[in-house]
Formats: sequence, structure tokens, C-alpha cells
Amino acid sequence: MRVLEERIREEGLILSETVLKVDSFLNHQVDTELALQIGQEFKTVFGHLPVTKILTVEASGIQFAMAAGIALGVPFIYAKKKKAVTLSEGVYSAPVHSFTRQEDYVISISQKYLGPEDKVLIVDDFLATGAALVGLADIVEESGAQLLGVGCVIEKSFQEGRSLLEKRGIPVHALARISSMAPGEVHFIANEEQIKESAGC
Repeated sequence: MRVLEERIREEGLILSETVLKVDSFLNHQVDTELALQIGQEFKTVFGHLPVTKILTVEASGIQFAMAAGIALGVPFIYAKKKKAVTLSEGVYSAPVHSFTRQEDYVISISQKYLGPEDKVLIVDDFLATGAALVGLADIVEESGAQLLGVGCVIEKSFQEGRSLLEKRGIPVHALARISSMAPGEVHFIANEEQIKESAGC
């Protein structure tokens, strides 16, 4: 997604070889028009699949799961990082380690909203170590639902997240795939569609 790559180049703050800050337009202050474009892009990629629910983790994935839900015409569910007192019924849960915050937490989803009849698309803002997405995949498996794929806005391809998901047979699509970065520079991997276009396919 070229417009996303351009925004990362222009506004992203690369703090180290592993830390990218995009809070001016993606995950603190949100460019709503860009978020809706991202939702449409996920529809282009996954719209041929029989998705019934979109799943994400609070909080940074919510805007993109909602945008994808609007584009696909299905509801989205976000896993909660802290169990609220109002979440008194049965839940599916999984442990997750946050690379950004360097902390462990348990994500939970009410069993009321996810079941064996569902076909699930997971959407999140970042794919790096893959911990949160593996946790979501575990919840989908526990619920008996079918996981159709994972869509991420930005992937740090030099980290292990994609391989962890693909080893489980989960299709992964990222809109901007970063091959390497350092303060002042960022390099992207072309998505398969772009490779086909450049080859004249």
C-alpha cells in the first residue's frame, strides 16, 4: 500500500533498528481517512473469503478492525487486556507478552461473541514478534471457530512474527512490510501484488 509506505517515510519516527513510532497518524492520533482506506485494502485482500467476524486486541488494533468491519460488512470483536467486572460470563483467554511495553498480560473474549460457526479474520496494527496475534489465534482455536487469515497494517519482516503464524498454516498479509530500518531510513519489501504488476502479470 504505497500511500501507507509514504506516510511511514514522511511521519514515522524510527527510534532504533526495532522500534518504529507512528503515533502521529496510526496509533495515538489516527488519520481517519487513512484508516478507512486501510479497511478497504483489507477488503480487497480478504473480501473473497466468508468472513463473519473480525478479531483484534485493544487498543491500537481497534480502528483498523472497525474499518475492515465496515468495509466487509461484519462485526468486530476486540480482546480485552484486563478482565472487567462486567465480563462475568465464560471467556476465552490467552497469555501474551508485549514487546513494546515489556510486560505480560492475559487477553480475554466473551464466549458469547465467538463460536464454532464463525469464520474469523484477525486484524492488527503491527506484526513484529507475533505474540499478540498468536494469542488471538489460540483463542480462535479454543472457540472452535475457523481462522481464515491475519491482516496487519505494518509488518517488521525482520522479526519472527510471520514465521510463527505461517508455521501454523495461517495466511498473513501486511500492507507495509519493512525489511530493515534505522534512524533516518526505512526499507520495504514489495507485496506479491506489486511484484506481479512489475513483472507484467
